[in-house]
Amino acid sequence: MALKPIDNALLLPPETIKLGVNEENKTAESLPPSADPIIDYISSENLEPISDPESKIHGLVEELDSKDWTKVCESLNDVRRFALYHSLLLLPILEKVILVAVKAMKNPRSALCKTSIMASSDIFKVFGDQLLDSTINAFDNLLLQLLLKASQDKRFVCEEADRALNAMVKSMTPLPLLNKLRPYVSHSNPKVRAKAAITISKSVSKMGLEGMNEFGLVSLVQMAADLLNDRLPEAREAARNIVTSIYEAYTRNEEQKQESWQNFCQSSLPPIHAQSMVKITGSP
Repeated sequence: MALKPIDNALLLPPETIKLGVNEENKTAESLPPSADPIIDYISSENLEPISDPESKIHGLVEELDSKDWTKVCESLNDVRRFALYHSLLLLPILEKVILVAVKAMKNPRSALCKTSIMASSDIFKVFGDQLLDSTINAFDNLLLQLLLKASQDKRFVCEEADRALNAMVKSMTPLPLLNKLRPYVSHSNPKVRAKAAITISKSVSKMGLEGMNEFGLVSLVQMAADLLNDRLPEAREAARNIVTSIYEAYTRNEEQKQESWQNFCQSSLPPIHAQSMVKITGSP
């Protein structure tokens, strides 16, 4: 007589028989994940030179492209060290490094995002106007990401992006930077508009009348007038600061009297906007 095949399920322990395949997977998924490693945010002052920079630089781009996000964080800190202490070695691959930083800023991991923003701050401090060189095409992407990150709700990322934007303003010539920032005061996101307006106001405060004329004094005044009617109070406050900086530069020359400023506003703007300008500066 033929024997019946043995049911494999009978050979399994009882607790396994009770679980279907989906239930087993569900049980595995419900296990607590291992804790993420703690990332140290090292201030620029505490970063040290690289012991063998000539050897290290050759593998930097590959390390930045690692699938392990913690290794990318470590490599971004190496980027900071190269920028601060070995900038000539970093310069030839700077655009690739900026592209990696931009990619990291888009990553949902806040630790990776913040580390990349810190790297951008040190890059601004060291390279300044070199980032506007025609060979560095990644600057526009970097600027947009910083404005977006400065506009988001995660406070510690937002504050770090604000610091990076401040480092950018301090290290770069106002006129070319204003040309880069100009499009963002018309951005569809009101928070981005506000951050752009604040950054512009800080750049304008560094300019004299000659630089403002080179940018286009009428364009600058019109930009400020538009921002005075923006939805967010931060943008409106930035616009007032821009107007004050323009007024101080305009009237610093003894030949430019307050009456001349009033005439300039009236000839450059619609009456209601000109009136707002005169009111802000306290002109009669």
